[in-house]
Amino acid sequence: MSAGDGKAAVTAVADRFGGPEVQTRDEYAEASAGGIDMMLTLVYALLALAVLIALLGIANTLTLAVHERTRELGLLRAVGQTRAQLRAMVRWESVLVAAFGTLGGLALGGFLGWVLVRASEGSGDSALAFAVPALPLAAVTLVGLVAGVAAAWRPARRAARLEILRAVAQE
Repeated sequence: MSAGDGKAAVTAVADRFGGPEVQTRDEYAEASAGGIDMMLTLVYALLALAVLIALLGIANTLTLAVHERTRELGLLRAVGQTRAQLRAMVRWESVLVAAFGTLGGLALGGFLGWVLVRASEGSGDSALAFAVPALPLAAVTLVGLVAGVAAAWRPARRAARLEILRAVAQE
């Protein structure tokens, strides 16, 4: 008997009990995975929103740091630092903040994923195994670093445009 014949026979019997949807094993697995795919899409949307908020936080922090360190930045320019070097310094500061945030988030997320897999093993589902997806994690790390550079664009530009004498005279 083929799967189609079996499905037709079960459908004929199921029609007597209200006509529930009859599925093959593959159809059931695909339908179950659809819910998980929807949940993953939601998680990715929330991740994108969290990254956007983090970028705004980094940009705001750097803008305040440039404002508070105006005199020090002016002194650096007075002793010979170029505008390009000053922009690069602010960008690297942003990249370091973004890198620490990204790596901390990946470590915490990996740990929580491992904990959830371990907790679900006790429920009798032995098909679950913890796996670290290297390529997506590398992509998230790269996006985090590039986002750190992007967040530093405006504060770095503002720092490089400071007038040296006015910045040194500021208290």
